[in-house]
Amino acid sequence: MYRYDEFDRRLVLQRVEQFRGQVARRVAGELTEDEFKPLRLMNGLYLQLHAYMLRIAIPYGVLSSPQMRGLADVTRRYDRGYGHFTTRQNLQLNWPKLEQVPDLLAELAEFEMHAIQTSGNCIRNVTADPFAGVAAGEIEDPRPYCEIIRQWSTLHPEFSFLPRKFKIAVTGADPDRAATRLHDIGLIMVRDDTGAVGFEVIVGGGQGRTPVIGEVIRQFLPKQHLLSYLEAILRVYNLLGRRDNLYKARIKILVAQEGIDRFRDLVEEEWLRIRDGALALPADEIDRINRYFAAPDYADLPEQAPTYQVRLANDADFAQWAATNVSDHTRNGYGIVTISLKPIGGIPGDATSEQMEAVADLAERYGFGEIRVTHHQNLVLPDVRLIDLYALWLDLKSAGLATSNVGLISDIIACPGLDYCNLANARAIPVAQDISNRFADLKRQHDIGPLRLNISGCINACAHHHVGEIGILGVDKKGVEFYQITLGGTSGHDAAIGKIVGPAFSGDAVGDAVETIVETYLDQRAEPDERFLQTVERVGLEPFKETLYGGH
Repeated sequence: MYRYDEFDRRLVLQRVEQFRGQVARRVAGELTEDEFKPLRLMNGLYLQLHAYMLRIAIPYGVLSSPQMRGLADVTRRYDRGYGHFTTRQNLQLNWPKLEQVPDLLAELAEFEMHAIQTSGNCIRNVTADPFAGVAAGEIEDPRPYCEIIRQWSTLHPEFSFLPRKFKIAVTGADPDRAATRLHDIGLIMVRDDTGAVGFEVIVGGGQGRTPVIGEVIRQFLPKQHLLSYLEAILRVYNLLGRRDNLYKARIKILVAQEGIDRFRDLVEEEWLRIRDGALALPADEIDRINRYFAAPDYADLPEQAPTYQVRLANDADFAQWAATNVSDHTRNGYGIVTISLKPIGGIPGDATSEQMEAVADLAERYGFGEIRVTHHQNLVLPDVRLIDLYALWLDLKSAGLATSNVGLISDIIACPGLDYCNLANARAIPVAQDISNRFADLKRQHDIGPLRLNISGCINACAHHHVGEIGILGVDKKGVEFYQITLGGTSGHDAAIGKIVGPAFSGDAVGDAVETIVETYLDQRAEPDERFLQTVERVGLEPFKETLYGGH
């Protein structure tokens, strides 16, 4: 995996010392909160309802074991012993003391982490497929290109003050585990007619107040032109994007205003001007970055692991966990393990310091010391031998991390909501906990089958409720929390925005509504393996409206 070079270290340490001086001035009263706000946001520090929140960057969701141990240590010493993994593959600390944040950032720098560009109107942390490099059917590992984008975009002088925040996602495989069509720019690795690998470029996706599925602006972009094309898109947006209206400042609004064809023409015109300049990527530079992501020293294993098959046959709980939490690997004898951070009744995405340390240890014991963060707020061990899965599962059980619910209804994406966020209209965490407890029976969850449920506490959609198969949005009605439900959303290659089923439900009724939706699905599905989304697409919303509202 990538290791910081001397330029990274110097940049991060300089930023820490700059911010240390800024914090000292704020604490001394020499800066007002309004004056301090843009400075702290450039360093990933938010002011929420009860305290400051620090958002730590995890570039393209990849961590080493020492980095995870470092995060465990700072969450224990500077926070309350836990952290919250987010849909941008970052980690949030909800309770740091302002005067201690510079020391916290300095310690992050010691294990090659920072909080730069995790907030503000800039290019945010680039996200990627958490199975990158090991996913079955992958065209090519997208991580090297994420790293190239990271180096290009970090403190880019032209794009540090964009009209609005800007998000990029990259994937090289099908299914799309990076939600590329819901980003300002989505990059999907593809082959052209000659077999050459490049990128399909999608632009103008996003959620929030105006959810939009991105549109293809270029069907094939050669690798060497990646940065020049991104620069052309950003330049057009930076020049024409609205700065007079916060709600109309995202690139999706500009694309809709201009139309995709006109926007494409503007980008292509700018790209032709800069395409063969300094941003053209030399093949040897791509190769150099690729070497950082060379495959680990895999053992030469047979395709089948008899002892693993015996364990599956003899332990139903283990088999249940393997069915949802273990995915196919490109190498014989290995599996990809997703660690659920969604225990029944727990807070989605939270992990204690002790759990982080446990994951770091297990990544070294059963893998190659690498951990991934998913945009579904879970963790991944990308390289586990099949013969080690049973022992790993037992260790995960001891750490409270062996819930067998990945992709099921209790694998909920939830934002912090009104428990923490000053932008939220309603709480999300208690609703997620209630739904999780209602479906506590894991056998029932497995019988229901794959079902994505996402809950946001406000229209900003930090929990991607628009693309949940069941999406729940918290709204405020004269000071009372209500919840609007959508059905039929998805974030994959067939990305779609969910449709509102009807009037919002009160906080004490939303759990019952979800149960009604699930029971209606079970009644309506054509066969046991018809998934929730397929049923909704086949029968439409009417059967759900009927059972939810009784035809009124």
